[in-house]
Amino acid sequence: MLRFDRRLIQNFDWVLLGLVCAVAGFGLANLYSATYTEGQAFSAVFIKQLYFFIMGFAAIFIIVSFDYRILVEMNYLIYVAIISLLLFALIFGRSHVGTQRWIDLGFFRLQPSEPAKLMLVITLASYYFRKDTGKGFTLKELLVPIVLTALPFVLIVMQPDLGTALMLAFVFISLTLFVKLQWSTLATLTGGGLLGIFVGWKYFLKPYQRQRIETFLNPGADNLDSGYHITQSKIAVGSGLKFGKGYLQGTQGHLDFLPERHTDFAFSIWAEEFGFFGTMIFLAIYFTMIFWGLNIALSSRDKFGTLLCVGVVSLLFWQAFVNLAMVMGLLPVVGMPLPLFSYGGSSLLTSMAGIGILMSVRMRRYRAPV
Repeated sequence: MLRFDRRLIQNFDWVLLGLVCAVAGFGLANLYSATYTEGQAFSAVFIKQLYFFIMGFAAIFIIVSFDYRILVEMNYLIYVAIISLLLFALIFGRSHVGTQRWIDLGFFRLQPSEPAKLMLVITLASYYFRKDTGKGFTLKELLVPIVLTALPFVLIVMQPDLGTALMLAFVFISLTLFVKLQWSTLATLTGGGLLGIFVGWKYFLKPYQRQRIETFLNPGADNLDSGYHITQSKIAVGSGLKFGKGYLQGTQGHLDFLPERHTDFAFSIWAEEFGFFGTMIFLAIYFTMIFWGLNIALSSRDKFGTLLCVGVVSLLFWQAFVNLAMVMGLLPVVGMPLPLFSYGGSSLLTSMAGIGILMSVRMRRYRAPV
């Protein structure tokens, strides 16, 4: 399992590592600004995130040391472990502002819903790899992946954390559409999805979740309460103009107008301080990293590697899309961090583990297909 040879070193993906380092550097610089206090060199939040990055890079090098194909055999063990953590968090986890999402490990607060997203990628990729016959999946054959997705989805919704739960749905949709479906299956799933949206809105969304969607449709109706986050974020993004106000000079963040400026709204700080051109440079590097992941999927020599890469890329893409659209007022506020950029240990380590899987697939593209 643990094997290094010359071909592995030759196929090491320095491009992806460089892109990740660039995004990580931008994220740390932005976090320093978001948490900057005059007279204090580094905030405790910044130091913690720096440690998380060191742990994340260590995780990448550990993951690339192993052949990613062992995940086919380990996927259900991983699934059971994460479900157990979700149940533990729901029953015994640490409560904060009406939510129960964290397990206090002393040195670190683990949020099991974050690794649950990567777990679902591995689980669905393994299932579709084993069961794909090339004829297209029927609705009956999709019952197992639907159940495998629904269980962590429900547990995360109960925390409650609708934003993270929706990421599981996006991962399921992305991977399921990538594999071949029969037309009748696609039509049934589409109809069921639309019905599920209606039923969810009518009977399952909590009042504050409905209010967030209503605020998105009309943020100006309550600028001082439910619409405050979106309004202040849009002010921060727009006030950056062409070249920004300058590093450490953003007023929305440093005068405490913008809530959650180091987590969900971290990108608003960047846009305010570096403006349109700085934002375009960052987004170009960020989405080059994501599209490079698709390139790895295309170069994979086996179906499982391709499915893993598509799953990891879809996870990174949808989280980034939702976060960026949220901070610009194009989507409701759902509490979604920007991967590798926003503060958060569980989210960062999960994203870095996903990067490690991409690099493991890339390094082993010389292997014979299975």
